[in-house]
Amino acid sequence: MYWWQVEEEQLYWEEQRRRMAVDWHPPPLMGRPGMAVPLFLSTRCPDSSNDRHIMTKHSSIYPTEEELQAIQKVVSHSERALKLVSDSFTEQESEKKEENEERGKADDVPRILKGVMRVGILAKGLLLRGDRNVHLILLSAQKPTISLLQNITEQLPKQLSVRTLTEDKYEVSSDAAEATIVISSCKEPKMQVTISVTSPLMREDTPVDKEAATESQPDPCDVLSQHKCLESLAALRHAKWFQARANGLQSCVIIIRILRDLCQRVPTWGALPDWAMELLVEKVLSSASSRLRPGDAMRRVLECVATGTLLMDGPGLQDPCEKDKMDALETMTSQEREDVTASAQHALRMLAFRQIHKVLGMDPLPPPKNRLNERNRKRRRDVSETTEGEGDGKKDKKEEDDSDA
Repeated sequence: MYWWQVEEEQLYWEEQRRRMAVDWHPPPLMGRPGMAVPLFLSTRCPDSSNDRHIMTKHSSIYPTEEELQAIQKVVSHSERALKLVSDSFTEQESEKKEENEERGKADDVPRILKGVMRVGILAKGLLLRGDRNVHLILLSAQKPTISLLQNITEQLPKQLSVRTLTEDKYEVSSDAAEATIVISSCKEPKMQVTISVTSPLMREDTPVDKEAATESQPDPCDVLSQHKCLESLAALRHAKWFQARANGLQSCVIIIRILRDLCQRVPTWGALPDWAMELLVEKVLSSASSRLRPGDAMRRVLECVATGTLLMDGPGLQDPCEKDKMDALETMTSQEREDVTASAQHALRMLAFRQIHKVLGMDPLPPPKNRLNERNRKRRRDVSETTEGEGDGKKDKKEEDDSDA
């Protein structure tokens, strides 16, 4: 689904160019019989200068086919290896239960590892050319501990080395402080998968009878950081929200990729959090009365930032994935907000003077040849083509008018 999004965008713009072709004559009310009339049809050419610059920049920062295949391979191998690790843990637990209970059955043993989910730029389809790190979330049925993290780290290399899974070589490491496991590929282009271990039980208000649960099963002494586990759970909510609200919005993914590249190139924009930027673009584009082309969408986002939305006394960006009221911009300082606002105002001036290429960090594109104007343009009359008789006739006529006067 990742690269299908851009294909849908390209098909949309090809359809617009086909409809605005020279030999296309629109029927009455700009619609076909039996079809609904569009709510809004802009008089601007769909292939404007800003649109062409943004789409050209987008194609240059979009990952190559080699990078996409490498990411897909390492993610697929990691997910299958984690499934094998989960099966191995279940078998071990069933064997222990059979030893303790004569009538124990393996089917009654619950799984320790419930599943793995894709989050971040991988789940949202926001990868850029050069991105080498993607993020997965591993859900545990119990509160994750350091011992569980170490057991998974020890089991992963064995499962990744199975020939039925893959013949590629991977390096596996773990960080208990960050509650993560890192799988790195040894083949170019080298990709990295960061796996965060968490559990819904890490929330403070998870079960209704939490007091009874804590009394019967106290927390382990080596439980992982609650702050890191809550961040992983928040990343899951962010990915689900993005897929439901932003993926189907016209030009939303394209503009977010352009802004991600801007945040990497310009230090001023680097202070803007990724989640806040995604919320901002979705709110700005979803509030428009019609579908926006990439150039208009970019201008609308910059106008929203330039008017002071990010400032301390502005409306802020409320996080829709949190129960309590929380501003997604709370990590930004007052000076950083003012710098981003001033940079957006300067970018709007560049767009007004047709210098969007400076905002995008690219060379200006040559103007397209407008065949429609070339056909309808009247050819200038050359002075050498005028006959002497025509010139004399005009001169005699002028003399007669002077004499009559």
